[in-house]
Amino acid sequence: MVRKLKYHEQKLLRRLELVSWEAAGGSLAEVKALRRYRLGRREDYVQYKALARTVRALARRLRDLGPASAAFRARCAAALLEKLYGLGLVSSRRSLAVCENLSAAAFCRRRLPCLLVKLRMAQNLRHAVTFVEQGHVRVGPEVVTDPALLVPRAVEDFVTWVDASRLRQKVLDYNQERDDFDLAA
Repeated sequence: MVRKLKYHEQKLLRRLELVSWEAAGGSLAEVKALRRYRLGRREDYVQYKALARTVRALARRLRDLGPASAAFRARCAAALLEKLYGLGLVSSRRSLAVCENLSAAAFCRRRLPCLLVKLRMAQNLRHAVTFVEQGHVRVGPEVVTDPALLVPRAVEDFVTWVDASRLRQKVLDYNQERDDFDLAA
């Protein structure tokens, strides 16, 4: 017979599922990435790793095509590089070598909270995730509450505060740019 767990022991084991512990373990690098980029779900990181692996395999296949299909290879490589550059995953459109080095961290860096830190709208990722989850941020006309949103380059300039957000009002007050019309509303 096993003794009943004390309250603090139950609290420690609350998040641990002993049945699938081995399968859910993951590697140390995965845990570090989850902490570094403040990923709420491990499945997101697994999906980013799978996408990066697929892109690397596609780049390798395009690189290994024979000389008979040079025009096809150039056209497909340009399309792949354009797509990845538009998503913000690679920094240049020059060669397939940048596609072969694509990692899951590139996808993590394009998430909305990471861009909020990059745009200096938040001090750190913890605050950025909180702002997004509380509904203080919009991308274009839409209010976003999912921190897993991947923001492409074209939409990066349209990340702003929601009009009714208290954070936006504080920023405008600090910069002394708040309009009297906004005070009445």
